[in-house]
Amino acid sequence: MENKFESGEIVLAKVNPNQNLTIRQYVDGIYYCTAQGDPAIEEGVYFERELISFNKQNIELLSSLNVIINT
Repeated sequence: MENKFESGEIVLAKVNPNQNLTIRQYVDGIYYCTAQGDPAIEEGVYFERELISFNKQNIELLSSLNVIINT
């Protein structure tokens, strides 16, 4: 299986797009990520389908969906 994200890359989790994550390691289809800016947050484990690239277009999309859901 080929991984979409590389170690050290910044990504967002679809369930919490307000928290930047850094890919620490990829093993057997699972991404191990650390939260940026808060070492107290435990390392997260994600499948590829749960992550999105950190770019302006994805952030704007998730922000607009969050507004729709919360209103």
